Amino acid sequence: MRASFQLKTIVATLGLLGAAVTSQAYAQNIKFAMVIPTTGHLTQYGDMVKEGVSTAVEQINAAGGINGKKIEVTTVDDACEPKQGPVAANRVVNSKIGYMIGPVCSGAAIAAAPIYDNEGVVVVTPSATSPALTEGKNFHYIFRTIGRDDQQGPSAAKFIIEKAKPAKVAVLHDKQSYGQGIASSVRDQLQKAKVNVALFEGINAGDSDYSAIITKLKSAGVDFVYYGGYHPEMGLLLRQASEQGLKVRMMGPEGVGNPEVNAIAGNAVEGMLVTLPADFSTNPKNAAIVKAFQDKKRNPSGAFQLTAYAATQAIAESIKAVGDDPKKVADHLHKATINTVIGPVSWNKQGDLNAFDFQIFQWHKDGSKTPATK
Repeated sequence: MRASFQLKTIVATLGLLGAAVTSQAYAQNIKFAMVIPTTGHLTQYGDMVKEGVSTAVEQINAAGGINGKKIEVTTVDDACEPKQGPVAANRVVNSKIGYMIGPVCSGAAIAAAPIYDNEGVVVVTPSATSPALTEGKNFHYIFRTIGRDDQQGPSAAKFIIEKAKPAKVAVLHDKQSYGQGIASSVRDQLQKAKVNVALFEGINAGDSDYSAIITKLKSAGVDFVYYGGYHPEMGLLLRQASEQGLKVRMMGPEGVGNPEVNAIAGNAVEGMLVTLPADFSTNPKNAAIVKAFQDKKRNPSGAFQLTAYAATQAIAESIKAVGDDPKKVADHLHKATINTVIGPVSWNKQGDLNAFDFQIFQWHKDGSKTPATK
């Protein structure tokens, strides 16, 4: 009995010591959150961001972490839904996490941003492009590593005006923050250049039949369609337009630049035009990072992988510079220029990048893309 009691005491003591060591090791980690859609119809964009964040964290931790501490990432799902944005934000806050990469979609980001800012969580979104996220909000903790729609929209409009040169344009959108915002930007730029915008209209995201709007496009006699929104609707517009004999060029923002659009549109996707962040994976300076992606069978050339990598870098480099204090990190980001995988980045008072390079690509039915020239 006595030997048994002593053995139990030793085991219990060792258990307590083990728990203490584990707790101490855990305390040495720096917690990051990643808020992405892991459910819903836009999970592919969450996968892009996850690939970027995961690769950056692996590289940083392998190099010794941040001032000797490792990054620990917690994933939170917001389904890219505005109503889920605040729910996800409260999960991050309640988990006492001071740094977050995301949200992925503008609607969810706009809904959640006041919570993050009020609670002092540093947010860097690699993909939410709506100006409404930051414009006039006086947020201190909200940043991006991607340009805004009012930078992307003019890039698209410039290409339409100078290269595509259509006679009559229709501008469609999905009635949501991101899609309608960028569509409005494109329309305004086209109208300013005296391009004939014959139709500006919203469609319902999630519908399966767009015959009615395609009939309107036919009746209006348009030869070019710009669509502001995401790939599920763009894929259907392309396929159904082709099936109904409407031969027009179609263009969309980075939200349509997803390999899944090929599965929806089929051969009709060939020649789709899309504005995307520059392909930073082709920069020779990024060769080692590109290899790190490829070694894990990840794609470094998607829309958001490297902007997500850059978002992780930006937070990590700021913590290295000023310590693990979200207030000091936010202060630092507002005044710093940080070298990242997308180049040197700096932010204005609103947390928007001072410059960002959007380019026009032509999408192909094999899922590849090439720079568009006309």
